[in-house]
Amino acid sequence: MNRNRLFVASCIALVTTSMFFSIRGDAADALANDFQLTKEQLGLIFQPAFYGFTVSILIGGSLVDLFGMRRLLTISGLFYIFGILAIVAVPFPDGAVASIFGNPVTVTLWVAMLALGLAQGLVEGVINPLCSTLYPEDKTHRMNVLHAWWPGGLIIGGLLAYCISLAMGLGGSVSAETATLGWRLKLITIPVVALAYLVMIRGQEFPATERVAAGVSNRDMFRELLRPSFVFLWICMWLTSASELGPDQWVPSLITNLTGGMPGILILVYTAGIMFVLRFFGGPLAHKFSPFGLMTIGAVLTAIGLYSLGSVSTMLGAFAAATIFGFGKTYFWPVMLGVTSERFPKGGALALAVMGGTGIFSSGTVVPIMGRLYDRFGPAATFKYVASLPVVLVVLFGLFFLHFRRLGGYKPEQISSE
Repeated sequence: MNRNRLFVASCIALVTTSMFFSIRGDAADALANDFQLTKEQLGLIFQPAFYGFTVSILIGGSLVDLFGMRRLLTISGLFYIFGILAIVAVPFPDGAVASIFGNPVTVTLWVAMLALGLAQGLVEGVINPLCSTLYPEDKTHRMNVLHAWWPGGLIIGGLLAYCISLAMGLGGSVSAETATLGWRLKLITIPVVALAYLVMIRGQEFPATERVAAGVSNRDMFRELLRPSFVFLWICMWLTSASELGPDQWVPSLITNLTGGMPGILILVYTAGIMFVLRFFGGPLAHKFSPFGLMTIGAVLTAIGLYSLGSVSTMLGAFAAATIFGFGKTYFWPVMLGVTSERFPKGGALALAVMGGTGIFSSGTVVPIMGRLYDRFGPAATFKYVASLPVVLVVLFGLFFLHFRRLGGYKPEQISSE
């Protein structure tokens, strides 16, 4: 088994996932124009990508031991290719769309987004337990390094989108045909990266998951998910994802409108750059502050950052607010997964899948809600409303921190079969 190759392939697979996220956000306004959609309708078409993500991460995480990691990753790559080609090839509607399910064009878009969501979920459903199995002695740190490539993919996708826009003059006055070609070229970059990880995993031997190797039964795996502390952590995951991924999806469009034309994708790239660098230091920081101390600090900064983003009107103000937001949201996703793996090791791939699936489902729920707020109250109010979510997290993570402090400090649990 080539541990390093499997880890690198996992990182590239995650890059594919986040590239789609950032490029989709950058192309949001162009898609709305070409397909004659309101922001709320566009949010509803984006929604199955999140819900498909949720379904497939749960299915993939539950069945990864049965079907095998390589097979599931291969299916994800094929879904990426199919989904992007379907979006690029679908014709435009003749007029404004009254209902997205009453028009074959928007139904095709919806199905394509679902396929792409399934691809994303299969990636997460495999790479999280794979990472825990490859590096059982250093789970939280390795999970942070792996998930540094989520913002890494946001940067790659965002810069590609920006460079294509710059080269084609999409920020200025261009023909409708040029604008359409622009977002199609941006999307076509995604299957290219998917092919890269498909090549890397071909013929590779994948390990049995940590739970299976330890001989933990399926019954014990399911029982782990009923522990009160797991349920409490599961509730926190709803809010962490809604605070991070929901706003991220709308940042390019919202910032462009708040600042009077600044390329909002640059803010997404900037915050992703902050996350990319900081996640390589997530392990040491989690040990210093404890995972829940680190996430409490992050929730405070996220609330301040989101509220500040709702008050910006200049490029300087946007970058200042984005800096606070970027620092705040950095450790939510990888530390939540790291804690899940460390505190509930018998839950195996299923526990990680439930946690990850919950996060994506939460994001998919908040995206159309933000679109509705955007349509009715404008971009500034949208950020300020969402800023209330991390305020609740300050309380919940603070309670976790105090609980473990009373017990003598946070410690990982060692997996063992009874």
